[in-house]
Amino acid sequence: MPAAALNFAVCSEASSFGIRSYSKPFPLINCRLPKLSQSGVVCIQLSQSRRRSKIQMTLVDDSFGTRKVIINPSEILAYDLVQGPLVRWSYIADRTVPCPPTAVLLHGILGSRKNWRTFARRLAQEFPNWQFLLVDLRCHGDSASIEKAGPHTVASAALDVLKLLGHLRVIPRVIIGHSFGGKVALSMVEQAAKPLARPVRVWVLDATPGKVRAGRDGDDHPAELITFLSAFPNEVVSKKEVINAHVREGFSNDVTQWVVTNLRQTNSSSGFSWIFNLDGITEMYQSYEDTNLWDVVEDVPRGVHVNFLKAERSLHRWALGDLQRIHAAEEQASEEGGGVEMHVLEDAGHWVHADNPDGLFKILSFSFQGV
Repeated sequence: MPAAALNFAVCSEASSFGIRSYSKPFPLINCRLPKLSQSGVVCIQLSQSRRRSKIQMTLVDDSFGTRKVIINPSEILAYDLVQGPLVRWSYIADRTVPCPPTAVLLHGILGSRKNWRTFARRLAQEFPNWQFLLVDLRCHGDSASIEKAGPHTVASAALDVLKLLGHLRVIPRVIIGHSFGGKVALSMVEQAAKPLARPVRVWVLDATPGKVRAGRDGDDHPAELITFLSAFPNEVVSKKEVINAHVREGFSNDVTQWVVTNLRQTNSSSGFSWIFNLDGITEMYQSYEDTNLWDVVEDVPRGVHVNFLKAERSLHRWALGDLQRIHAAEEQASEEGGGVEMHVLEDAGHWVHADNPDGLFKILSFSFQGV
């Protein structure tokens, strides 16, 4: 077997929740790998059906004699693993140790896994036998430095997450996606091999499966925000400069404060640089507007329960036709062994986990009970 390249991720741990952050690998170490073992080295074979383009991920032994590429999970996407205090599990540990119940949390456009950290810690405290996987989607956060082939779409972002789960040997029980991340969650269900290994609850937070409709005049429009950001240089002198420019342009203070979380102080100067790939994000947002995943909702796979949550003060307009289709899907799914439900989060705008975290926590909590 030819020499394989291994990367070992930097793992930083904090507090009793066991927060592990994976984003920056050490330099490559070349070694020979005689076989798949309990050392944590995992070969992943990806096969794709031409007919339905479903992704199947299978652990394979190298005794087949075929050449395999060994990839560290943090080379796919940057991620945090927030573990409850009762969880004693690692993907590099003995494979006989069962994976604890896992939820995947996906951020929206121009966001990052940091958006979910506080909420994930709270979930881990309340449900101590669960772990919560927070990822930076392609072109966002620490994943922006990981080279990805285009096109940059909802589907390709979903496939990245599926690959990461395969390499971690994790089958999630819950997938929560906010805004753009909600469509990513639905696309994961669409692309996953059927039948699913176990039932899964999917939460689509303040997003619809189809057409994206901008809010009222005076609301923050993501497409306009992306266009405005493209006028900024790669490096800026201060965050205050960016905040003032957005306020003058008419963007809300909430959106402005959220945008500057994407600035990181540069090593070479006292200024700040953007941590996202804005060209890729522009393409991703266009895909978000264009992608139609109603088929997943109106023909929900057996074992999948899809939950939609609408913010009372949503950034997007929920058309009456969208709400009617979701309610019709509720009735159809209940007759066919699947599940679709609609929820409303009161006293919240589009950023539901920041605007009303207590209300969101209460609605989501039943997904983690009884396990």
